[in-house]
Amino acid sequence: MPKNTPPSHLAGTSLQTRLLHAGQAPEPAVGGRPVNPPLVRASTVLFDSVAAQREARGRRGSERLFTYGARGTPTTFALEDVVSELEGGYRTRLFPTGLAAVGMTLLAYLRPGDHVLMSDAVYEPVRHLASSFLAPYGIDCSFFRADGQDAARHVRPSTRMVYAECPGSLVYEMCDLPQLAALAHAQGAWMVADNTWGSGCQYRPLALGADISIMAATKYLSGHSDVMMGTVCTTQAAWQTLADRSDAFGMTVSPDDAWLVLRGMRTLSARLQMHERHALHLAHWLQARPEVATVFCPALPSHPGHALWQRDCTGTNGLLSFELQPGMAPQAAEQLIDRLALFGIGASWGGYESLAALADMSKARSLDDWQGRGAVVRLHVGLEDPVDLQNDLAQALASLAPIGTPF
Repeated sequence: MPKNTPPSHLAGTSLQTRLLHAGQAPEPAVGGRPVNPPLVRASTVLFDSVAAQREARGRRGSERLFTYGARGTPTTFALEDVVSELEGGYRTRLFPTGLAAVGMTLLAYLRPGDHVLMSDAVYEPVRHLASSFLAPYGIDCSFFRADGQDAARHVRPSTRMVYAECPGSLVYEMCDLPQLAALAHAQGAWMVADNTWGSGCQYRPLALGADISIMAATKYLSGHSDVMMGTVCTTQAAWQTLADRSDAFGMTVSPDDAWLVLRGMRTLSARLQMHERHALHLAHWLQARPEVATVFCPALPSHPGHALWQRDCTGTNGLLSFELQPGMAPQAAEQLIDRLALFGIGASWGGYESLAALADMSKARSLDDWQGRGAVVRLHVGLEDPVDLQNDLAQALASLAPIGTPF
């Protein structure tokens, strides 16, 4: 058929009709294929017959088929495949945000009367989710120390899930994930890991015994601070439970967002190597500053979890935090952040830009006592020249009043 000839079923129809029906399934161009998968936006998917639609719908519970936009499009399927490859899992599901991915995971695998055992180092909104959603529905939650050493003491007969974030949020405690997974499996419970820090490149929870790995694709997978998304990748044994519950709630993501994350993932490994170099440059420099009491980064030999990081991780990223000397005035950390010029003040991390934020450890931990310690500042070290970032931190630190001097 010549290029400009309309399909036979459009012959004799009006322009309005042809505008609606033409170009729905163009023939692929002769030649090669694009490097990136095409952006496919779709809600409705057409079938050749009622029987074909019935047959496809009958299979979509156990197979990934393009049957309706809420079940995914070829663009979202492509991203699922890349994440599964990255995490080393069976299959992946996409969610509108990282927190939505966490929420659906809890909802899929837990029932009233169950108990979930969480690390004290989890992302703070997960604590809120546990208290505001799980508790009213009869799902109990308790916490073990961020390093996991006391986890066995908190296991109950009703424990159905062990949930860890490793390294821990804000100050990056390491836990022994294989040991936690063995503990969970001995109880017949699922082992869930928040792998947003590790991004599948530096840390692979499924290879260490976890059943379910969650990532906020908003962070390093996207890498450009322009999209919100969460991913959940599972083993084959854990998959169907997540898939069924996600389908029941109509969980999906925009194909445009999926395309953006796909774009970001092509440079993920290269970007992380730059983030790591820049962050370690600043981490070592900060350790020598008199205003700084502690630098939190598991790649540093001084970090309590360094040996586990060496065993289980293949690198670090742009995240590090530091504690100001306890004797400094309460306003010191806020003044320091306000003085920074190259570090933006904003939520999230994982993009190309550097960020700084206050970390309220008294709210972020319930089992470790942070009273009497200095204020903690979290940095996300971006792709700017690390010498420029160092100079920015130097001028901000130099502006602080001497230790013991009230403001």
